[in-house]
Amino acid sequence: MPSDSVSPFAPARVSGTTPGIEIDLSTQTLTLFTEDATSSVSYVVSTALNGPGERQSSGCTPTGKHYVRAMVGGGAPLNSVFVARRPTGEVYSLELAGHFPERDWILSRILWLCGLESGKNRGPGVDSFRRFIYIHGTPDSEPMGVPRSHGCIRMRNRDVVDLYSRVKPGTPVFIR
Repeated sequence: MPSDSVSPFAPARVSGTTPGIEIDLSTQTLTLFTEDATSSVSYVVSTALNGPGERQSSGCTPTGKHYVRAMVGGGAPLNSVFVARRPTGEVYSLELAGHFPERDWILSRILWLCGLESGKNRGPGVDSFRRFIYIHGTPDSEPMGVPRSHGCIRMRNRDVVDLYSRVKPGTPVFIR
């Protein structure tokens, strides 16, 4: 992390019992800081092709302070397909993808984010929750480490399942 940016989850700033997630758009990484903030685990992600931004329908990844408002998919099989946060009963495969080439695949788990900054990522025209901004699984054939999403934070399926098992609703998320 560059010295001029300070993580809101640095040990001196964490309240002891809550892990925190930091997403760095410039490096395309998601870092989960542990409850005591003494260690972390990082994952490579893919954020918005259109870059950072908060406007409704922009296709951008919103920045700033968020939290995990809802979690969907606990116990679902790896590569389970979700549409409108509901499992379809399908498991992603190349054959299935061939039948639905237009789908933006949301797989395995969903962590639905809610903004905390009124006028920036919360409220009319900029609301991350109403924009359906998620951290979610995507087909493992999709590249990671490069911006490709429509605004969400995409992860490898095994990585999002691992992350899901380590957090709970209310977990703070900072996107920079």
